[in-house]
Amino acid sequence: MKKTKEITGNALRTYLYLVTHGPSGLRDVQRGVGLSTPSLASYHLSRLVEAGYVRQDEEGRYVASEESSTEILEGYVKVGTALVPQFLFFAVLFTILIVFFSLESLLSTGFTIYLITASLAMVVLLWYESLRLWRRLVVDSANRQTND
Repeated sequence: MKKTKEITGNALRTYLYLVTHGPSGLRDVQRGVGLSTPSLASYHLSRLVEAGYVRQDEEGRYVASEESSTEILEGYVKVGTALVPQFLFFAVLFTILIVFFSLESLLSTGFTIYLITASLAMVVLLWYESLRLWRRLVVDSANRQTND
């Protein structure tokens, strides 16, 4: 379980819970992730501890390791308790610019068609990358939970 790709399904969901909620006890993780028994939560936590992605603090709570979060969550930013793709911010920015320049082009024509074309290409690329990253972390881990 040393490679990031091996952390999938409930183990990934357990890790994401610890990243977003901070230090948590066994029962908190069980309830938060929606696992059926504490022993199942303990199993996934022990796998993460063995791999070095999670550690226990002096109070016995489980904490996500800072070093591993950069490896596992590459391409994501933590905003409050949510994890969002880094490209999402650029996608929103370029979407706003597209709307603005589209409205401007209604008033005057000229070079704006080139600007709109280039901007649309950038927006499509950024939204694609954002959705790809989002699916890799959120959707795929939810789909794999039945496999663990």
